[in-house]
Amino acid sequence: MCTALSWTAASHYFGRNLDLERVYAETVTITPRHYPFRFGCGVTAQDHAAMIGVATVMDGVPLYYDAVNEHGLGMAGLNFVGNAHYFAPRPDKDNLAPYELIPWLLGRCQTVEQAVQMLGRVNLWERPFRPDLPCAGLHFMLADRRDCLVVESMKDGLHLHKNPTGVLTNNPPFDFQLLHLSLYLNVTADQASNRFSDALALEPFSRGMGGLGLPGDASSTSRFVRAAFARANAVKPRDEMASVSQFFHMLGAVEQVEGCVAVGEHWERTQYSSCCDTERGIYYYKTYDNAQITAVSMKNESLDGERLISYPLWNEGAVRYMNETKKL
Repeated sequence: MCTALSWTAASHYFGRNLDLERVYAETVTITPRHYPFRFGCGVTAQDHAAMIGVATVMDGVPLYYDAVNEHGLGMAGLNFVGNAHYFAPRPDKDNLAPYELIPWLLGRCQTVEQAVQMLGRVNLWERPFRPDLPCAGLHFMLADRRDCLVVESMKDGLHLHKNPTGVLTNNPPFDFQLLHLSLYLNVTADQASNRFSDALALEPFSRGMGGLGLPGDASSTSRFVRAAFARANAVKPRDEMASVSQFFHMLGAVEQVEGCVAVGEHWERTQYSSCCDTERGIYYYKTYDNAQITAVSMKNESLDGERLISYPLWNEGAVRYMNETKKL
């Protein structure tokens, strides 16, 4: 289970929680402009936009979970198991495996509007990266400063949804998630008021009672509601670090605590949370064991090369002591 978020404050920010029960050697990976993307449809892209994000690099290929390109367009893939459906290749379409969609669009598009035009030709093809790696059931969120879009390949075709919430989680499909928000019309960030009865002198006895009714469980529908509420009401700072901090707090409203969601004999947890400043090309992240914000700047690297640039996620926790500690 995962949650993705697009938000504008001091800059435009795009990021996500990756909620899984295990890790896959993820790294912050920068793909320079001349790295050769070789797509299964026979196209090789030797010249494309540079991008930064978290990927598992296998056989020299970056399998991006989420990424932002140098033009400020971001994209993330989230689990959509049971609803995602892929097809056989079609001669009249751009046939892409699901793991190829992020580099295909981010390599060629500068805006969501341009991506919509390209998606009109896309057919998501049931083709695994390797025989031992079956196709992951995914749907996707794209965003720039102006627009946000959800892409879902289902049995009845490819669906494109405008996303006014700037949030995506997992199942069920996005149109249901949007309709489901109507159940929470009365939830407010303001102090609660008495709507129960004019005949009873009811008063709130605690701050935050306007939010009574917000779901607190870890399901994708509940996380969608909480994240959408937090994003819609979050104060927008005017400086970079306060905006980045606020973004991580919004993701923190839906993060997964190890031990609360069982997956067989394992436990799901938020392996990493990310916040990319799409305009500055800075990828900020935290991991489950390291709450300190770490950053990688795409623009501090040479983007005209052919080789991937990867930084392992910094998982070792750090504590800043404000006074001298006694030795035990």
